[in-house]
Amino acid sequence: MSVQTVARRYASALVDVVLERGEAREVQDELLAWEKMFQTNSMLPEVFRNPTIALDKKRAVLNKLIERTKPGPTTANFLKVLLQNQRLTELSEINKKFAELLDERAGMVAAVVTTARSVPENAQQTLQAKLLSLTGKKVRISFVTDPELIGGLVTRIGSTVYDGSVRGQLARLKQELIEA
Repeated sequence: MSVQTVARRYASALVDVVLERGEAREVQDELLAWEKMFQTNSMLPEVFRNPTIALDKKRAVLNKLIERTKPGPTTANFLKVLLQNQRLTELSEINKKFAELLDERAGMVAAVVTTARSVPENAQQTLQAKLLSLTGKKVRISFVTDPELIGGLVTRIGSTVYDGSVRGQLARLKQELIEA
C-alpha cells in the first residue's frame, strides 16, 4: 500500500475525531511540532524505523517524549497508534493529508502562487477574489517568488496548474514554432 494511501486513511480517521471534539487546530499544531522534532533530530526517525529495536523500547522512548512535550490526549493517543502500527516515521505525509482534509471539510482550498517578484497587497486581494470565483471555495494562498519566471504568475491549486508566466508563454510559443 502506498504511503499516500496510508497517510490518507490515518489522516481521515484523525479528522473525524478532532472535528467531533473541536480540537482540530490544537492537534494540528501539536503534530506539526512533532514533525519538526523528527526533522531536527535525525536519530528519532532512525530509532522508530529500526526493526532491530523492540517495540517495547520504542514505546518507552515515545512515552518519554510525550511526557516531556505534553501534547493533548488525542495527539498522544494518535502517536501511540502510529507507533503500534509502525507508521510513526510517516508523520510528515500524514500531516500533509491531515491539513488537506481539514481544509476540504472547511470548504477551503490551498493555492500556491509563484511570481517573479513579490505581489503588492491590493493585487493579492484581487487574486484572492478571482480564485474564489474560479473555485467556488475559500482559498488560502501561499506566495512564492521565482525570478526565472521573468513575469506573470503560476498558480497551483491541488494538481491543477494555471501558467500565466512569461516563461510559460515563451515555452508554448517555442513548441508551436517547432510543430509548425
